Amino acid sequence: MLGLEVDTDPRWVEAASTHVDRVLMDHAHCEMKAASNALSLSARCLAHPRVARALVELAEEELRHFRRVLDELERRGIALEPPEEDWYAAELRRRVARSRRGLSTDDVVIDRLLVGALIEARSCERFKLLAAAVSEREPTLAAFYDELFVDEARHHRTFFDLALEIARDAPRVRARLVEVSAIEASVVRELGGAPTIHG
Repeated sequence: MLGLEVDTDPRWVEAASTHVDRVLMDHAHCEMKAASNALSLSARCLAHPRVARALVELAEEELRHFRRVLDELERRGIALEPPEEDWYAAELRRRVARSRRGLSTDDVVIDRLLVGALIEARSCERFKLLAAAVSEREPTLAAFYDELFVDEARHHRTFFDLALEIARDAPRVRARLVEVSAIEASVVRELGGAPTIHG
């Protein structure tokens, strides 16, 4: 799905669907971090105004998602706690940075966009799995995650398209995406199945 080399372990689905409140809390932090990441990237793309604007729009949408998750937490009477480190995202960025060949600003930004594309793809996959797992007992929450599945798939494509726009070399970007996908798969194989979006 969406360039992912490995599927999520079914143990994650069991843990996430059993501990929905914990997933929602982590999800709120993921949306906030996604908005921050998009804004940070936009600041690095000032030489590419269309890319910078698209990233700002993406950040705005991530903030809308953040508010919606906060609404769901409030409805359940859950207070948002401080975030934990997202080991998956942090480790993916570290490994991709170590594998980088070029050191130009554009090389770094292209890698960060491709990492963003794969994080969105992984979230997309997991939202779909979670929606299916809770559909009978929590149909409203399942509908919310089905909606986010569509948004995350679009975000995945947006990040990839922005990488193409900066590189202006589709074969090179596609080849790098294959490399980054392999790195993402290696990280996913080390996950323990915690009830977090990227656990």
